[in-house]
Amino acid sequence: MSCTILEVKKKSDVKRFINFPHDLYQGDENYVPELYLNISEVLNKKKNPFFKHSDAQLYLAIDDTGKVVGRIAGILDNNYNKHHDSNVGFFGFFDVIKDYTVASTLLDTALEWVKSKGVDRVLGPTNFTTNDTAGMLVEGFDRPPMVMMTYNKPYYNEFVTKYGFSKEMDLFAYYISADGVNEKSLRLAALLEERLLKRGITIRTSNKKTKKKDIVEIKEVYLKAWEKNWGFVPPTDEEYDHLAEGLNLLLDLRYVYLAEHEGKLIGFGVALPDINEITKNFKKGKLLPFNVFKLLFGKSKASTIRIILLGILEEYRKLGIGAVFFANYIKAAKENNLKAGEASWILESNQMMVQAAENLNGQRYKTYRIYGKTL
Repeated sequence: MSCTILEVKKKSDVKRFINFPHDLYQGDENYVPELYLNISEVLNKKKNPFFKHSDAQLYLAIDDTGKVVGRIAGILDNNYNKHHDSNVGFFGFFDVIKDYTVASTLLDTALEWVKSKGVDRVLGPTNFTTNDTAGMLVEGFDRPPMVMMTYNKPYYNEFVTKYGFSKEMDLFAYYISADGVNEKSLRLAALLEERLLKRGITIRTSNKKTKKKDIVEIKEVYLKAWEKNWGFVPPTDEEYDHLAEGLNLLLDLRYVYLAEHEGKLIGFGVALPDINEITKNFKKGKLLPFNVFKLLFGKSKASTIRIILLGILEEYRKLGIGAVFFANYIKAAKENNLKAGEASWILESNQMMVQAAENLNGQRYKTYRIYGKTL
């Protein structure tokens, strides 16, 4: 199919960009619409602090009837290149009908844009950064994604590999059933926690009184713990505050764990209720007029959680703190009548976290991929 590429400039174009996936995935029982207010803010250059240091251009593919048949973004993340001493661009927000000609035209356009910025390699998909939703689903199409995870048609992978992209890094999602967990691992984690206590290391949950202080201290550990991770780019102060503000609406403090050594924060774990169970049926991701109440009052009733962030300072990583965090999430799940939790995403190269999830009988049930291509 031939198509025309439209550079997104007007508000009406942005709306079409946001709404296209709703039409594309109509009838797909595993599709979960992104919340309209959230994605519109992400794309807004005046509201998203990403655009204070970097840039992106959105594109739509239009068929000869005027219908949208695909979308994509070309992305230049200057802070990523500065942190990694690299010269790469990104593509993201990639959605397309099952037509390779349309897909290749979209990819041509996005890669031409990033190439014009002087980069010599392209990675993706990221929306916009690795701190946002990222990765293309390559395994695990039989279940809906959990909160803040991506979803796509299986043929996307065929299209990008045919275009010349190859695997850069896989990101794993582990499903840990509250009932199917390895009880021996839970007992070992309890022993580990006793040993940690003897070293002056305690683990607690956050609470309303300490919440603001905890958020500030988590940032310092987050930056240090993740700085050597593949693909990580340190968020600016404004980006971190923006991220924290967004997560704040979804947080359940029962699932925020903090490890402290003699009162100093050395590690943390943050899990969110899987609000996708609720928003799955929100038409076009709209919150108003009544869905906002369904979300606010329904999040505490979610049957699953997603462990979205976990960081431990390097000098404390071999003490078993990660295993204790995972075990505590399982215990909390049992206490609060949750059926399971997802640990995601975990870099395939992060063997310590992979092992911790597998020791609890975690099932690697979804794999996401970041692709790369040299220009």
